[in-house]
Amino acid sequence: MAQKKNVNEMSFLDHLEDLRWHLIRATLAVMIAAVLAFLAKGFIFDTLIFGPTKPTFFTYDILCRISNSLGLDDSFCFNEAAFEIQSRTMAGQFSAHIWTAITAGFIISFPYILFELWRFISPGMHPSERKNSRGFITISSFLFFLGVLFGYYVICPLSINFLGTYQVSEKVHNDFDLSSYISLIRSSVIASGIIFELPIIIFFLAKAGIITPEFLKKYRKFALVIVLIVSAVITPPDIASQVIVAIPVLILYEVSIVIAKFVTRKERSKSKAIKNVK
Repeated sequence: MAQKKNVNEMSFLDHLEDLRWHLIRATLAVMIAAVLAFLAKGFIFDTLIFGPTKPTFFTYDILCRISNSLGLDDSFCFNEAAFEIQSRTMAGQFSAHIWTAITAGFIISFPYILFELWRFISPGMHPSERKNSRGFITISSFLFFLGVLFGYYVICPLSINFLGTYQVSEKVHNDFDLSSYISLIRSSVIASGIIFELPIIIFFLAKAGIITPEFLKKYRKFALVIVLIVSAVITPPDIASQVIVAIPVLILYEVSIVIAKFVTRKERSKSKAIKNVK
C-alpha cells in the first residue's frame, strides 16, 4: 500500500479504504486464532466447555462453602450432572466445533482487534488525547478478559447448576442439545466481557461530552434497577445469584462515575484555559 495520507487530506473513500484494511487484518487475526483453537479440540471442549458440568469444577466448591457459611441450603452445591448433552443433528458436533473455535478466536485476538481499532481512530485525535489514552488497549483488554473469566467461572456454573437440575416433573428428564449448551456458555462469557467494558465506554462518552458524572449520579437508582433486571435474566431466579452477579457490575458503575468526574473536570479546565488565552 502507498504511504498513508495525512488524516486531514483523506477523503471519505480514503477513510473507507483504510477501515477496510483494518477490518481485514482484524478478521485474519481472528481466523488464525480460530484455527489454533480448532486444533486444540480436546482442551477447548473437555477442559473448558464441559468443565462446568464436572463436580470437581472449583467454583462449585467455593459457592457451596459460601452458601453453607451464610446458612443457606445446598442449592449452590453441585454433586453430579443431572442431565445429558446430546447432538441431535448430523452436522451438530462439527458445527459446534467450528463456531466454538471462531468464538475462542475472537476472545484470544481481542487485544489485536482493539489495536486495529486504535490505529484507525488515533490519527484523528490530538497528540494530547493520544497521550492520555495511551493505556486504552491494555486496560480494555484487561477488563474484557476479567469479564470473560467472571462469565465463565461465576455466571456459567450458576446457570448450569440451576437449569441442569430444574424439573417441572420427575417424568421429564433433562437432555440438552449440544448447541443449546454451548450457546449458554458463549452468551454468558461474551456478554460479561462486553459489560466489563463499561468504564472504557463511559470514558469516551465523557470525553465527547455526551455523559457527565452528574447524569450518572442522577440516574444511579435507575441503573441499579437495570442491573438487577439483567442479573435476573442471565442468572437463576434466586436472590443470592442475582446479588453475586450484580455486585461487580455496580462496582464498575461507581468506577465509571469516578472516571467521568475525572475526565469532565479535565475537559472543563482545558476549556477555561483556552478561554483565558483568548
